[in-house]
Amino acid sequence: MTDRLSGDRAITRSAERPAHTSSGYLMLAVLVAAVLGGLGSGALIDANPALGGTIIVVCALVFLFVSCGFYMQQPNQATAITLFGAYQGTDRNTGLRWLLPWLGRKKVSLRANNMISERLKVNDLRGNPIEIAAQVVWRVTDTAQALFDIDDYKAFVIVQIEAAVRTIGARYPYDDYEHQEVTLRGNHDQVGVELRQELIARLVTAGLTVDECGFTHLAYAQEIAGAMLRRQQAQAVVAARQTLVEGAVGMVEMALTLLSEKNVVELDDERRAAMVSNLMVVLCGDRDAQPVVNAGTLYQ
Repeated sequence: MTDRLSGDRAITRSAERPAHTSSGYLMLAVLVAAVLGGLGSGALIDANPALGGTIIVVCALVFLFVSCGFYMQQPNQATAITLFGAYQGTDRNTGLRWLLPWLGRKKVSLRANNMISERLKVNDLRGNPIEIAAQVVWRVTDTAQALFDIDDYKAFVIVQIEAAVRTIGARYPYDDYEHQEVTLRGNHDQVGVELRQELIARLVTAGLTVDECGFTHLAYAQEIAGAMLRRQQAQAVVAARQTLVEGAVGMVEMALTLLSEKNVVELDDERRAAMVSNLMVVLCGDRDAQPVVNAGTLYQ
C-alpha cells in the first residue's frame, strides 16, 4: 500500500497477510505412502521390470518433492513466504507445516525482546548535561514491514531508542526544586508513558511495537554532579531550617499563651522580647543550651 509521497516518488509500505500453507501431518502420511509404495514395488520388478521401475521412480520423486517442503514452527514464531522475491504471505500456525518446495521461507520471532540502551549524555530542558539510559520491551507485530520495509529491524530499534531517549531527555528538566514542573526525576510514570508513545510512533513503520519502557539510569553528568549535589544539600538545609523555625515559633507562641493564661508570671514587652529571644535561640540552635543563672534582674 502507498503510505506517503517523498518528492515525486510514492513510498509503498508492505502489509502482512495470511499465507496459504498446509498441515505437515497430512503430507507426512503422503511421504510414508511413497516410501511404502517404493518398497512394495520391488516385488513387481521380477514379474514386470518396466512397471516396477516406473513405480519406484515415481515414489522416489514424490518422496523428494514432499520431503523438501516440511518446516517446523514454534509458538510465537512466524514464517514469511516469498516466490522469486515476491511476498506471498505469512504463516503464523505452529507445529509441523508443509509448503511447496520452490517457495522461499524466512522465520521471524514474535516474542518480546528486552533491550537496555547505552548511557547517553543529553542536555535537559535547562541545558544541564545529564546521563540517561532506558529499558525497552519490544516485539514484531507486522512481519512484512519488519522484513521488507527495513534493512535490519534490530539495528533500527537500537537507533530509534537512542533518538527517542534524547528527545524525551531534552523535553523536561532533570529536577525542579520548587516542584512546579514535570521533571525527569520526579515524574517517572508520566515521562515513561511519553517515551513509550514516542517509540511506538518511531517504530510503527518497521512493524514493531513497544510493550513497556522506562529509565534504568538517570543522573547529572560527572562534570556538574558535584555542584548539583552541593545545591541539593543547600536546598535540604534551607528546607530543614524553615521547618525548624516554623516549629519554634509555634512553641514560643504556645509557651507565652500558657504563661499568660495560668498567671505564672507577668511579662512586660521587654521581658516578653527577651524570653522570645532566648526560646528561639534554644529551639533553633545546633547545640544543647547552656543555662546561665541570673542573680539579678533583667534591668540590672
